[in-house]
Amino acid sequence: MFEVAELGQKIDKDVYNQRVPELREALLDVQAKLKENRKSATLIVIGGVEGSGKGDTVNKLLEWFDARGIFVHGFPASHHEDDDRPRFFQFWKRLPAKGEISIFLGSWYTQPVVEHTFGRITDAELEHELTEIVEYERMLTHEGVQLQKFWLHISEKEQRKRLKQLESDSDTSWRVTKRDWQFHRLFDRFIATCSRALRLTSTGFAPWDILEAHDRRFRDLTVAETIHKTILQNLERPSTPAEPPAAVPVPEAVNIINSLKLEEATLSSQEYDDQLDKLQGRLGQLARKLEKHKISVVMVFEGSDAAGKGGCIRRISHALDARYYRVISVAAPTEEERARPYLWRFWRHTPRVGHFTIFDRSWYGRVLVERIEGFCRTEDWERAYAEINAFEEQLVESNMIVLKFWLAISKTEQLNRFQAREATGYKRYKITEADWRNREKWGAYDVCIADMIEQTSTEMAPWILVEAEDKRFSRIKVLKTLVSALEEKLAQVEDCAIKKKVKKKG
Repeated sequence: MFEVAELGQKIDKDVYNQRVPELREALLDVQAKLKENRKSATLIVIGGVEGSGKGDTVNKLLEWFDARGIFVHGFPASHHEDDDRPRFFQFWKRLPAKGEISIFLGSWYTQPVVEHTFGRITDAELEHELTEIVEYERMLTHEGVQLQKFWLHISEKEQRKRLKQLESDSDTSWRVTKRDWQFHRLFDRFIATCSRALRLTSTGFAPWDILEAHDRRFRDLTVAETIHKTILQNLERPSTPAEPPAAVPVPEAVNIINSLKLEEATLSSQEYDDQLDKLQGRLGQLARKLEKHKISVVMVFEGSDAAGKGGCIRRISHALDARYYRVISVAAPTEEERARPYLWRFWRHTPRVGHFTIFDRSWYGRVLVERIEGFCRTEDWERAYAEINAFEEQLVESNMIVLKFWLAISKTEQLNRFQAREATGYKRYKITEADWRNREKWGAYDVCIADMIEQTSTEMAPWILVEAEDKRFSRIKVLKTLVSALEEKLAQVEDCAIKKKVKKKG
């Protein structure tokens, strides 16, 4: 079991008063340098035993730093505003930008620790949650987030004493809840759960600082001094020089995309019209059932330039209620997006229950255009495969349908479509110099596409390859796939509901 020895660590009042002014000046100085440097973001996680002074510690940090540059977010174990999105959404959307400092009072540890303490999740489920946390923190540190985690510990005896003191004073009694006393009664189990969590998630890239918090002066000074030291060390660490883009080899063998029989995938105008009406009607019916069953949909459209992604998306959106879908067209990241971890710009668009989010281009840009053009380091796109798989797994586990379409056309057909766009006034805006430059790198894209599909076509979120030489065929295939996925998911949910009713009656 995890234990913090009661060493009686204290700081004399006079010593405390002597050290605070110098510390406050140092904190303000390093905060200003962090803002000016914009090398990394600082994220401070404050956790610990109930009654250990987590909130008081945060208040002291706000007093000693310039509070105008600090963002504080509290995360209760339940009943938060983002319940209808994946659990990590609430943390992603509040991540600080480079140059900023954020404090999380509570964090991604709160819910799994509380759920396990009260016996609502198993040991195996806790282990799974902790594994996800380690990978999340690894990704944050790789993406320029300086993560500092503090665990404030007090004994069971001290906790009881503090709760009673707060409860006995009419000015502070409101701070003690039934939940606090529930935790106190489960103190040993809570500490056992926390012991496992701290042991498995204290890593070289995101270690825990575990503090005895009996003495508030020792607690506050130690936390603040540790923060100052860590930020200063990070600022003084030399930056990794940007590396030149590595050449992408031209493929020697035919890959899975090039093996598609594009010329055979065709559909007549009459067949197209007949199927389109039926499929759009069915899609509209199914979409209305999603909210009731707490299902949402994420669709990703990737493919060669001029492959027909926009046409497929329009055939889907025409069947949906405009209030329940969003189309996100992904271009070069903005300054706001570049200041945060790569996946932040996509996490913030994940849909609410009953809604669709359709991505025209997506997070796969990191392993395609960014890889080929040298916009990111080799290590960034190499680790992106695992990060993307983890992201999509979390979406699926939160009851989302994730559909990823790759629209494939031949190089000859792309040239025909490019020329048609240049010759048509109202289509000319669709063709740019970048499209022609990308075309020159067709062979390099073949390699990257093959790698991407091999690395990220998972059981939970497989790639759907769409022959798009004939636009009618590709649009119908996409609609059929979407309708089938909705029917299958709704049938699963309804079947589970029936089984629960039968079990309850039995």
